[in-house]
Formats: sequence, structure tokens, C-alpha cells
Amino acid sequence: MNQDLSIFQLVLNASLVVQLVMLLLITVSVASWAAIFRKLFSLGKVKQLNDTFERDFWSGSSLNDLFAAAAQNARQGGPMERIFASGMREYQKLRERHITDAAALMDGARRAMRASFQREMDVIETHLSFLASVGSVSPYVGLFGTVWGIMHAFTGLAALTQVTLASVAPGIAEALVATAIGLFAAIPAVVAYNRFARDIDRIAIRLETFIEEFSNILQRNLGAQSASGH
Repeated sequence: MNQDLSIFQLVLNASLVVQLVMLLLITVSVASWAAIFRKLFSLGKVKQLNDTFERDFWSGSSLNDLFAAAAQNARQGGPMERIFASGMREYQKLRERHITDAAALMDGARRAMRASFQREMDVIETHLSFLASVGSVSPYVGLFGTVWGIMHAFTGLAALTQVTLASVAPGIAEALVATAIGLFAAIPAVVAYNRFARDIDRIAIRLETFIEEFSNILQRNLGAQSASGH
């Protein structure tokens, strides 16, 4: 009996539809774990790159030196560095056009940084919706497999003249394996989604704070240049 009711035997003895549901859920679970590890490493790298650039930004280096380094490091840099480069690039373009209105300069730089911020957040949030879908849909897919398996089991029992627990248990157990696999796929995805969503919110707040701080620095520079010009 123990051998007959082992997980491996239950999967082998399940109906074709239930086996397909199990295969789908296992495939989704593997893809989910791959997305979890990929996102874990990518968010760690984003945090490290942001820390490095923020340390350089507040180290006293000139904005022009930071911009030159950011231009050379465009591919390997982090989101904060690219946002800074976008704002600085737009600011310098407007200055080259001899635009002296402080409001126009600040508005242009801020819009460029906000657009860059949205692009960076789109990249950072990649695969997050997949984890949310796995976490919400997998239990229902597993439940569908279970319901189908139970229907199949009771259909087979209809031909029996005497129904005992021994004849009912294998079919029910086979069906319940689908729900177990669905939960196995869903639980890690939900936990990872909540963790990553919280981490991404922190990154977004940090980037928005940097945009405001950098905007204030540009505003002070414009004020100083305006005062010296007078």
C-alpha cells in the first residue's frame, strides 16, 4: 500500500489530464524559481551600483566629472547614474541653446530625469508580474487538476459493485497531488513577489529622492551663476 501511494506512483497512475496539469505546474514552478533567482541577483546588483554612484556623487566630485564618467559607463552603470546622466545631458543641451531661464532649465532637466526614472523602473520590475500570476493562478490550476482527477476516480468506481476505502483512496490521492504541486508553485512565488515588491518600492523612493536632491543642486548652481552674473 505504501508503495502504491508513493508520490511517484500517484503521478504515474493519474489520468492524462491530471498528468498534464502536473507537468504544467512543475514547468511553471521551475520558471518561477529561475525568475526568483534572476530577480534576486539583479536587484542586488542595482543596489550595489546605486550605492557606488551615490557615494561618488556626494564625495565632492564636480558634476561635469561625474557626467563624463557616467557617459563612459553608460552600459555598466546603475539606474541612479543613468538618471543623473539624463538630467545633466538635458541641462547642458539647454544651456548650449543659450536658454537662461532657470525655470525652463530646471523643467527640462527634471522631465528628462523623470522619463529616465520610468524607463529604469520598467526594467527593474521585469518578471514581477510573472511571479504575481504564478502565485495567483497556480492554486486554481492545481484545483482544476484535483477536481478532474476526483471526477475521473468516481467515474471508475461506478463500475464497482462494492466500494471500500482501499478502492477510493488511490484515486483521491492522485487528484490531490495536483493541488499540492499547485501550492508548491504558488507559495514561493507569492513570498518572492512580496519581498521584491517591497525592495523595488525602496529603490523607487531612493531614486525619486535623488532626483529631488540633484534638482536642488542644479537650482543652487543656477542661483549662484545668476548672482555672479549680476
